[in-house]
Amino acid sequence: MKAIEISEASEPLSDYARGLGEEIIVVTCNKKPIAALVSLKKVDRELLALSTSPEFMEIIQAARAEFQSGKRLSLEEMKQEVLE
Repeated sequence: MKAIEISEASEPLSDYARGLGEEIIVVTCNKKPIAALVSLKKVDRELLALSTSPEFMEIIQAARAEFQSGKRLSLEEMKQEVLE
């Protein structure tokens, strides 16, 4: 992963994008990340959209918390819950 301070970026954005490959470039402002350049060639766009959705991430975090607290469903219980 490469970081570029926005005030020091010397090339046009298109040049950085063309040279990405599989690398991620993090754009920083005063050393704090503000954006990222990521190639979408091998990225599942639906997964990308979901992972940037605050609502979806809340659902995932709640599910992880339930799992860690010991709340689990068997496959049969899950089927019943979904099909009802």
